[in-house]
Amino acid sequence: MPLYRDEAVVLRTHKLGEADRIVTMLSRNHGKIRAVAKGVRRTASKFGARLEPFMVADVQLFEGRSLDIITQAESLGSYGAEITADYGSYTAASVMVETADKITDDDGSLQQYLLLVGALRSLARREHHSSVTLDSYLLRSLSIAGWAPSFVDCAVTGAPGPHTVFVAQLGGVVADEVAPPGSPRLELKTLELLAALLTGDWAVVESSDERHQNQASGVVAAYTQFHLERTLRSLQHVDRSTA
Repeated sequence: MPLYRDEAVVLRTHKLGEADRIVTMLSRNHGKIRAVAKGVRRTASKFGARLEPFMVADVQLFEGRSLDIITQAESLGSYGAEITADYGSYTAASVMVETADKITDDDGSLQQYLLLVGALRSLARREHHSSVTLDSYLLRSLSIAGWAPSFVDCAVTGAPGPHTVFVAQLGGVVADEVAPPGSPRLELKTLELLAALLTGDWAVVESSDERHQNQASGVVAAYTQFHLERTLRSLQHVDRSTA
């Protein structure tokens, strides 16, 4: 069908010509979509504001040879204004959409789409501190992609934990006998926090202190960038200060 409709979250945009914009979106049913939004940079554009990063929209598109054409856009989640009004939320959301762009192929993933929309909604509503919301999103996104880390049992031998040596290259915590020399050890409270971030146990997350949150964030960043095999440019700007 040359004309189709879907729900999508806007990951990034690029200027095209004097008035158009290329919009990259992660959709619910059609994977990643790159499409042209004609005239959206003009003041009189009907749907320019609905196609900004972090926005969720019901879009109608016409299939093109290389780029599709957006013909309609109706807002489903106006998260952009709330997110960009807060630096911590904005930087966290920037990492989320960059990760979603890198971790999903053109076929996309319904689970990744739903996870991203839920995380952006949580940021916009200030449900939790932006830093822990981001860490939880990253761990869950990696798990959906098949890289679920182990924070209790040994990721190499399966030996029951708790183990405190964490090695991103080996998939999580490992037993002492298989740990590479010089591998860092984590505090048990940090491991409990990481497990809570992965499962969404917000009572444990909210009761954790700044030291363990900072240690957990370092682990999440290292684990994410190892598996993505590339640096997340937006990660260096994230506000890690506690609320």
